Amino acid sequence: MRKLKAARRPEIVGAAVELAGERGPAAVSMRAVAARLGLTPMALYGYFRSKDDLLDAVACHLMGLLPEPGADLPPLERLRRLAGGLRTVARAHPALAGLLFTTGAAAADEALVITDRWYAALLDAGVPAADVPRLERLLTTFVAGFVLSEVEGRFAAARRAARSRRARFAPADLPGHHRLGDRLDPDVAWDTEFDEDLAALLGLVEAAALRDS
Repeated sequence: MRKLKAARRPEIVGAAVELAGERGPAAVSMRAVAARLGLTPMALYGYFRSKDDLLDAVACHLMGLLPEPGADLPPLERLRRLAGGLRTVARAHPALAGLLFTTGAAAADEALVITDRWYAALLDAGVPAADVPRLERLLTTFVAGFVLSEVEGRFAAARRAARSRRARFAPADLPGHHRLGDRLDPDVAWDTEFDEDLAALLGLVEAAALRDS
């Protein structure tokens, strides 16, 4: 009976993923998910304690989609693939991307496994152990900020409004903007910018490894 009960958890999580993808995470409620599955809301409480518990399970589901680069790859390539894989999953599930970076997700056992992949790659790159946690935070915070700005529209919205907003200010009020001029207006190739930013950060990883050599 217990096995039968546990077997329905992926089905419930899948329904929550579908619902959030269609209408956003705010639309995920125990009642809405139960209705999608033809269950009563009370039936879901036998699997999940609350909506937050269910959303944490959705975050764990997303973490399970993240690639695991082979240990035979060069360490810096593993770091690139970890970063790129996180971005790919977030872009494939834009309505749910924020769940990957919540407190509940960070506390999950799955998060330990994923963080360990970053730690192992940094150690294999020759980074001193004392620097590994800091560089892992630097890299994953960059990826989190970049992908959330992409999928939640911050990059696009800021660019759409920037020119009209700048026109309301005198050059003396926005000296940095004025000096940059037309460089602020061209379309941005976000894939290229992500790769270049990541390459710059991986340069810090190489520098940390060289300091210890």
